[in-house]
Amino acid sequence: MNPSRTTASHASSVTMTTRPAAVADKLTKVYGQGETRVVALDGVSVEFRRGEFTAIMGPSGSGKSTLMHCMAGLDAISGGSARIGDLELTGLSDKQLTRLRRDRIGFVFQAFNLLPTLTAAENITLPLTIAGRRPDKAWLDEVIAAVGLADRLEHRPAQLSGGQQQRVAVARALAGRPEIIFADEPTGNLDSRSGAEVLGFLRDSVRELGQTVAMVTHDPVAASYADRVVFLADGHVVDELREPTAATVLDRMKRLDTGDRAG
Repeated sequence: MNPSRTTASHASSVTMTTRPAAVADKLTKVYGQGETRVVALDGVSVEFRRGEFTAIMGPSGSGKSTLMHCMAGLDAISGGSARIGDLELTGLSDKQLTRLRRDRIGFVFQAFNLLPTLTAAENITLPLTIAGRRPDKAWLDEVIAAVGLADRLEHRPAQLSGGQQQRVAVARALAGRPEIIFADEPTGNLDSRSGAEVLGFLRDSVRELGQTVAMVTHDPVAASYADRVVFLADGHVVDELREPTAATVLDRMKRLDTGDRAG
């Protein structure tokens, strides 16, 4: 796959004119009451454009994972709006949220969350099987080729390395052609080489397969694979960086740690 930024820039210029894959509008999340009340998100507004790879970063406790969980329908929001495509998440029943997560969202977590008794192929198609949907074979073949798993499909998770297991998880997230993939520290349990491979697959899924990815990470190197980085601090969006490098991301993070949010 060609990792050139020319392709990414072209894709971004096309997708910026279309309806966003997901939108947070003045999103608020509050935990607890009284003296234990914590405002995790305080009026956060951010768009996740189609065909774009967004990294979400911030100091510990900044609200980055909370934002992802609220946008993915994993956690109820306290105020404001969260949408996947045109669908407003507030007011959806548990059953409707389950259907949304199953049919329109892909997930990649730090823990691979593979079923040990299933083969790689069965793990990849599991969400489709549960939904009663037949895989699009041509798309599935493209996804499997993209993540380099063609010779590992009959292996069970215990027979795969950590990097291979996470590639299975990425393929599983892609298999249903979701509107957006949420990835929460997807390389946290991997060595640097395996992590780079997984990040490359996520990046290429955007540039060459047209996916949309939002990734929570604390790693400037991981964030450098994205098209843009959104920075949170104390439950607020405080900065954004396009075409990031590890160095520019690290510089912005240092500013946040020292309380300097300008620029």
